[in-house]
Amino acid sequence: MPASSKLTRVLFGLLAYVSLGIGLIAIVIPGLPTTEFILLAAWAATKSSPRLSAWLESHRLFGPILSNWRNGRIIARRAKVSATVSMLLCAGLMLVMLDHGWPIYLAIVGMGLGNLWIWSRPESPTRRT
Repeated sequence: MPASSKLTRVLFGLLAYVSLGIGLIAIVIPGLPTTEFILLAAWAATKSSPRLSAWLESHRLFGPILSNWRNGRIIARRAKVSATVSMLLCAGLMLVMLDHGWPIYLAIVGMGLGNLWIWSRPESPTRRT
């Protein structure tokens, strides 16, 4: 359902494009979540830009992610493993390259919590009897 006022549509559009940009950057930067930003971009696009929404839905990489999410909050095992490896790599790099302090530990705890949430999502549709 698109937003009603022009300002609201512009703000949702800005959120959609910024989230998409971060999601695209996250594809190549370890530790930065891709899926969450693509989901946010898709949600904001449905409220602001039918064209962007349609592009995301039909994209060869993002389309299946969005379809899975809309059809049962599903995150594929491959995406879970990729996110876990990425977060572990990022945490390892931070521990080796940066001074240890509370911001580093806070970031690692955040990644750990995010990882727990990701693994709590189903990998296939739940069967109804």
